[in-house]
Amino acid sequence: MIAEMGRAAVHEVAARLGMDPREAATRLITLSGSGLPLLVGVECDPNGIRKALANSVAWGNYAGPGGQAVRGTPSGPYPPVPGTVHGTPSGPYPGYPGPQGPPSTPFPAQPQTGPHVGPPSGPVPLPEPMNTWGVPGTSGWARGDQAPAPRSRTGKIGSTLETEGLEGARFTIQLVEVVDPADFLFTAAGYKLADGERAVVVHTELANIGQVPFNALPDMYLVLMTNKGETVGKAPVSLSSRPPHKIGVQPGETAGGHTVYVLPEDTVIFSVRWSSRPETDLNTLVWTIED
Repeated sequence: MIAEMGRAAVHEVAARLGMDPREAATRLITLSGSGLPLLVGVECDPNGIRKALANSVAWGNYAGPGGQAVRGTPSGPYPPVPGTVHGTPSGPYPGYPGPQGPPSTPFPAQPQTGPHVGPPSGPVPLPEPMNTWGVPGTSGWARGDQAPAPRSRTGKIGSTLETEGLEGARFTIQLVEVVDPADFLFTAAGYKLADGERAVVVHTELANIGQVPFNALPDMYLVLMTNKGETVGKAPVSLSSRPPHKIGVQPGETAGGHTVYVLPEDTVIFSVRWSSRPETDLNTLVWTIED
C-alpha cells in the first residue's frame, strides 16, 4: 500500500489500514529502520512550533540531557540514513516520493485533517527526551536557550552565527546538520554517483533579523572546506526528501534548506563556510566539523 501511495501522512496510512495512528507510525519506523527506502517523519510550521515551545515555558521546563532545562528542541528529526549525521535534524517529509517526485516546498505548513488536540489548560509534565532517530552518539541537539555571542563569525555544528548581506540585510545562519556520507539520499532521488565519489548534505537555516529583505539564495556561496585547504562547491542537484533553499527571506522570517555536495570519497571535510560573495570577507561565517 505504501508503494502505491508513494507519499502520505501517517494518519492517512492509518485510516486506510483501520489502525491506530501510533501503531501505524511504529510499524513504519520499524520498516524504515530495517533498510527499506522509506522515509518517515513530520512536517510543521517552524514559526508555530517555536511559539508553542515559547509558551510551554509557562507549563514547565523541558528536561534535556543531563537534567538541564531546555526551552528549544530540534524542529523535527529525520529517519536514520547510512553514514554519520552531525547536528540537529530538522523538517522531515513523510513518505518516499521516488525519483519522479518534484522537490517539495521547504517546511510548508500542512492542514490538519485529523483530530485536533489543543494545548493543556494548566501545567503538565513534559516527557523525557527519546532518542528515536539517528545513530546513538552522532547527533548533537541544538539548545534554543543558548544564544550565540553577538557578531560571532565562527562556531560548530548547531551554532547560530550572525552576519550581514551585501544590501544591508541582517540575519543569522544556523548550521543544523551535516550528513556525511549521504549516498543513500542522493541515489534515492534518482541520481548516480561515480566510482570513488560520495555525497554530502548540509542543512542550514537563515533567519532575517533586520528590516531589509534578504534577496539572494542563502547557500549560493556555501562551501565545504577540506583538511587540505581546498573548497568544494555545491552540486547542481536537489533532493525531494531534503528540499533546497529558495531565493529570498523577508524580515522576521526563517527559511531552511539543504545543499548537496559530491566529492571524492576519501576527502576529509574540515569545516563549512558561508560567504555573501565568491571571496571571503569580514562577514564570512565558518563552522568547524569535529570527528
